[in-house]
Amino acid sequence: MAALIPKGSVAWGLQLPVQAQSTIFAQPWEAAAGPAELVQIAQAADRAGALYVGVCDHIAIPEPADQAMGTTWYDSVATLAYLAAKTTSVNLLSHVFVLPYRPALMTAKAFVTLDALSGGRAILGAGAGHVADEFAALGVDFDNRGPAVADAIGVIRSAFENHYVEVEAQARAGEQADTRSLRVGIAPRPVRPGGPPIWIGGSSRPAITRAARLADGWLPQGPPSMGLSAAIEFIRSTRADAGLLEDFDIGITGGPIFVGEPGVDLTLPEHTMVGDPEQLAERIARMTARGVNQLQFQFMGRDAAQVCDQIERFGADVAPLVQP
Repeated sequence: MAALIPKGSVAWGLQLPVQAQSTIFAQPWEAAAGPAELVQIAQAADRAGALYVGVCDHIAIPEPADQAMGTTWYDSVATLAYLAAKTTSVNLLSHVFVLPYRPALMTAKAFVTLDALSGGRAILGAGAGHVADEFAALGVDFDNRGPAVADAIGVIRSAFENHYVEVEAQARAGEQADTRSLRVGIAPRPVRPGGPPIWIGGSSRPAITRAARLADGWLPQGPPSMGLSAAIEFIRSTRADAGLLEDFDIGITGGPIFVGEPGVDLTLPEHTMVGDPEQLAERIARMTARGVNQLQFQFMGRDAAQVCDQIERFGADVAPLVQP
């Protein structure tokens, strides 16, 4: 377990548009966009020095949740693998991969392969999920999803670090269940030593606890009820009590952002952060002063080209101003 971001520095990234098109956050231009625009934006992030591009994870959106969430959610691993071939240095993050949906070995296999194919750029952002009927559609226990995440992380971490792992296997012949230990090998091996970093997503106390004890970083999903400063202190004290490394990546969702003046032809959400580079850097510094070392933004624009311009402007003009 180790932090990804060098101590004393601040990194930034983005959750990609197009890939997930919930009506809650998708911009109008995304409905007619596809793989070309997805690649265009990922490559802009690559050029601009973003730490990562991220993708969401849903498999099948049940009615009536589809009215708000939509049904366009590109598969997480397939999308990241596609983008791995189109980029050179940006990390490839699942934000977040719902671990209870799949056997732990399947997740481990997918992400060690992604890491091998991308030259060591995979980050497993993992979580418990939240759509109960999606769990039902997949035949997965919703109520036990939290403990399922903790169990899965142990198997995944072992498979990231070791070519061979011990697992408990069950086979059923008629009414008789056979449980035994199996030693299994997983290759290709990841390029990154120890495998991809694991960042746990979620803002509930159990999710924050899992992140502190089991992961290399934390991805808040909405403001934690205990408050951000209290959550960060809780993570630090929990890790200290467990004898874990002090270095730990702590993220924040900065929300929509626009560098400069948007103009009359672009309507921005009310809570969008708008301003010149110095103004934005000043506001961002208030976040990093609380102990955050990675920031995720939604770059706004009237189309993919303007979003790319915003990403590159942020990388060139804002990001250098937020370094400690």
